[in-house]
Amino acid sequence: MFTILHSESSLGWGGQENRTLHECVGLKRLGARAIVLCKPDSRLKDRAEAAGLEVRTHPMRSNRDLRAVRYILGLIKSENIDVISTHSGDDSFICAVAGRLSRRKPVIVRTRHLALPITSKITYSMFPHMVVTVSDYVRRYLVSEKGIDGNRVVSIPTGIDLERFSPASVKDTLRDELGAGRVTLIVGTVAILRRKKGHHVLLDAIPSILKEAPDTIFVFAGDGPQKENIEAQIKKLGIGSNVRLLGLRPDVPSILKGLDMVVLPTLQEALGTSILEASAMGKPVISTKVGGVPEVVRDNSTGLLVEPEDPEGLAGAVIRLLKDGELRASMGERGRRMVEEEYSTDKMVDKLYALYTGLLNKRGR
Repeated sequence: MFTILHSESSLGWGGQENRTLHECVGLKRLGARAIVLCKPDSRLKDRAEAAGLEVRTHPMRSNRDLRAVRYILGLIKSENIDVISTHSGDDSFICAVAGRLSRRKPVIVRTRHLALPITSKITYSMFPHMVVTVSDYVRRYLVSEKGIDGNRVVSIPTGIDLERFSPASVKDTLRDELGAGRVTLIVGTVAILRRKKGHHVLLDAIPSILKEAPDTIFVFAGDGPQKENIEAQIKKLGIGSNVRLLGLRPDVPSILKGLDMVVLPTLQEALGTSILEASAMGKPVISTKVGGVPEVVRDNSTGLLVEPEDPEGLAGAVIRLLKDGELRASMGERGRRMVEEEYSTDKMVDKLYALYTGLLNKRGR
């Protein structure tokens, strides 16, 4: 058994924090001792504790927080830390510094979750012994564009909990909530309300879609800084009777169960966890040709891909699926098989466990 410290300095909750939590739970199940280091007021703290994980907290005020470095040095010594797995900018810097200064010399692994340009090359090139990316796209970016040694960068895609996202066991509660009949077609987007997720593109496409399928209902599950702008755009376009904002929902599998398709017209995406969740629920997905999305939306197989910022092209794709129930069903079935074969949480955790043990074995641990 080895002891791994997973660090995360973000306060919010999204795909990155969700993956970190699932990594820790999965590693614990395989016999490793997993400890979560996060900020005392972070959402990860509450969820990690609820999952029965060991949690340590520190403010980690910045990447120059010397108190945090001293605290982590103490943790490495007192808890016999073998591996440090870091996830955000500040914790990646201070944990790596502490790890390099420690006499115990733990293995340091840096995970890159985002498709954004990196701001500190040192936390990828010099400090960690290995870098994990959530998609091949992000790996290519680090290696080809930033010159990180390809032998020290490995892609381990985010996994989905197949039991939680199981079309056979999840109940559809959405249609009753909306008062929608069984024949009403529902198009959904499950994502934080940020501009980069492309809600505005779908809203611009809806008037054209409604001309062909006037009874279609569109639902947005999520909350975020674009909520007021989205509400204003809905009012301006006069589509309020066909669009519902559901807010942040804990029952995402039930939401997905009630949809006929999922649309994510994202402008930037490292991989697309919400896409994989939709596919796991047997739903066809329409998304964009950006970032790592083409890795998880197999065009004309598990869904359709369109150009970003293209309302007309998006409308055409949505109308095509709305008019073809057999195509929706076959794409959904192939999407479920894809997730089962390539993107389960178990497969993700197995690969990470093998990575950590391999790195430790090389060091004679």
